[in-house]
Amino acid sequence: MTAESTNLMKNLIRDVPDFPKAGIVFKDITPLLADPKGFQMAIDTLAERVRDVEFDVILGPEARGFIFGCPLALKMGRGFAPIRKKGKLPWNTVEESYALEYGEDTVQMHDDAVRPGQKVLLVDDLLATGGTMAACRKLVENQGATVAACAFVIELGFLNGREKLGDNLRIESLLEY
Repeated sequence: MTAESTNLMKNLIRDVPDFPKAGIVFKDITPLLADPKGFQMAIDTLAERVRDVEFDVILGPEARGFIFGCPLALKMGRGFAPIRKKGKLPWNTVEESYALEYGEDTVQMHDDAVRPGQKVLLVDDLLATGGTMAACRKLVENQGATVAACAFVIELGFLNGREKLGDNLRIESLLEY
């Protein structure tokens, strides 16, 4: 990725102080999504970064994993399956719970979203602490599939999310803060 494209995308990410609570600086991707050139650049660059990864299907957690995962799946000629919060999917599901700062959350996918032996690319907008994506990885692996790599638009490196995903997993991030 060139310095020019990195700067374009970074300029389209808005910092929102004290959201969702005091002391947090939220990285808002909506200006990036609203800019056709910037959004296309993000999808194209994600595709370039993972072009050498062998995978069968893309999975992404709601809601922003859908936003980047679906167009990336189309661009790369693969299918997409959603990972959602508990109770949002209409078919038989499997689930994985994980710890939050205060409490617990659960993610689910359809029990037929992946098959044993398939290779999966997990895609989301942001890698922060890694809890959600670690749960997504366990969800996939519990079904007998393998996570080939994870791809993110933004990584908040100071939160050390990579550590929760494991040393042996390839992680691609377009923008790092």
